[in-house]
Amino acid sequence: MHQLTLAPLLGFPFMLLAVRAAPVGEVQISSTCASYTIINTRGTSEPQGESSGFRTINSAVTSELSGGKIYNTVYAADWSQNSEAGTQDIINKITSTLQSSPAECFFLEGYSQGAAATVNALPSLTGTLFSAVKGVFLIGNPKHKAGLECNVDPNGGTTTKYVNGLQAGFGETIPDDWISKTLDVCAYGDGVCDTTHGAGINAQHLSYPSDSSTQKLGTNFAVQQLGGTA
Repeated sequence: MHQLTLAPLLGFPFMLLAVRAAPVGEVQISSTCASYTIINTRGTSEPQGESSGFRTINSAVTSELSGGKIYNTVYAADWSQNSEAGTQDIINKITSTLQSSPAECFFLEGYSQGAAATVNALPSLTGTLFSAVKGVFLIGNPKHKAGLECNVDPNGGTTTKYVNGLQAGFGETIPDDWISKTLDVCAYGDGVCDTTHGAGINAQHLSYPSDSSTQKLGTNFAVQQLGGTA
C-alpha cells in the first residue's frame, strides 16, 4: 500500500480538550443490531486508546443503543503517517469477530491519520464484511475527495463537498459502494481535508472533538445506521 509521508503537516501532536457526553436517558433503545462494535481509529500523536474525536459520540450511542462495545484500533499513529498497521488491525478485528459472532454489526470511525487508515481498509471489506459494517464516520480526513456524495461539513451542509484533502491524489479514496454508508466530515478551512481554504493542522482541524454540531451529526448517524431512531 502506498504511503505518503506528511510529517511536516500532520505530525505534530493533537492538543485536544476532552469532551464529556451530555447525559442521556437511562433506558436503552434496542437496535436492529443486537450486538455491535464501534471501531475508532485515532489521529496522529493521540495516545493509544479512544480518540478524542469520538468519545462524546461513542458514549451517547452506547447509552442509547444496547449491545455496544468500543474497540480502539492498535497502531502507532506517529509522525511517519504510515498507518498500514492500523488498516490491518481494522480488517483483522472485523474478520476475527465475525468468525465467532457472525451477527455482529460494526460502525467505523476515523480522525485525521485514523481516517486515512479507515479509508484504506474499505476495499478489503467485501462480502460478509461489507454487510457487517453499517456505517463509516470520518473527520478531518486527508483522503477527502472532492465531489463525493458523502462529503459534508459539520452542519451536514455542502461547504466542503468540492474540496480535496492532502492525500486525495494518493492511494485509496472512499470506494463507490461505500459512499452511501459514509459521512466524510470536513470543516471549512481544515487544512488536512480542505486544502482549498486551509493549510495543514490548524484550529479547524482540531475543532471536531469540542464542536457540538460534529458530535450531534456523528451520534445521529451512528444510531441511524445501527438501526435505532436518531
